[in-house]
Amino acid sequence: MDKKYKLNSRPKLKSPCLLAAWPGISNVALIVATYLARKLEFKELAEIDSPSFFDPIGVLVKDGVVEEPQFPQNRFYYLKNKQDNDIILFIGEDQPSAKSYELANLILDVGQRFGVKKIYTCAAARTRIHHSEQPRAWAVGTNPQVANELVERGLSGSGNLQISGLNGLLLGVAKERNIDGVCLLGEVPSYASRLQNPMAALVIVQILSKLLQLEVDISELEQIASEAKQHVSQIAAEAMEDYIDYFTEPIWESGDDDDDDLDNDDDDDNEEASNN
Repeated sequence: MDKKYKLNSRPKLKSPCLLAAWPGISNVALIVATYLARKLEFKELAEIDSPSFFDPIGVLVKDGVVEEPQFPQNRFYYLKNKQDNDIILFIGEDQPSAKSYELANLILDVGQRFGVKKIYTCAAARTRIHHSEQPRAWAVGTNPQVANELVERGLSGSGNLQISGLNGLLLGVAKERNIDGVCLLGEVPSYASRLQNPMAALVIVQILSKLLQLEVDISELEQIASEAKQHVSQIAAEAMEDYIDYFTEPIWESGDDDDDDLDNDDDDDNEEASNN
């Protein structure tokens, strides 16, 4: 057993691929991974020794008693797929402030131990899309052949961009190790990139279901996406009201002085009529 990870089971997997996810912009990747983990029959496979990659920055205190340092979970799961292409799912609850490159290599070590030949990650693409529009999904590959295969499947490639964090770095490390990799990016509005975006996650889940031949019920995610869309619309409407209140003046307030001037003019007219 490697000191930096622990195997919880040793299944025999058929042509597995690896899907990995961490928190990122609009939390798109993590929404995708956690939804699949809940809806499909994934089983525990392995876990990474988090203290090897994370330094605690404090402790919790309950009822005046200090608790032990807490570390984010970094776990692998596996799914025996009916289509003979099994899935390994890695979910990291947080991204380390250092040692990201080492962590990425360790994740691929575990994947290759079970015969992984291809990896998938997800991310958000900040664009000028409006929150009321249907988000698109882009796809990028670690080499021209993979990129062309994605285009043949009807997925749009993207131009020059940067995929931040481990959702991107894992692809670069896979490329170094000659492992095919794909990243699916869901569009999110630039002005709302700090909000969770299940709308973009839904698009990616639909695409992954086809690419990985998964039978997954997306009705719950559709409902969550619909409610989130309404919530963003409400926030936008409230922000617009605040903008209008701050930068404009009601017409009845701006017209008070004019009314006073008219009254004064009338008084002057009456005074002049009396003198005549």
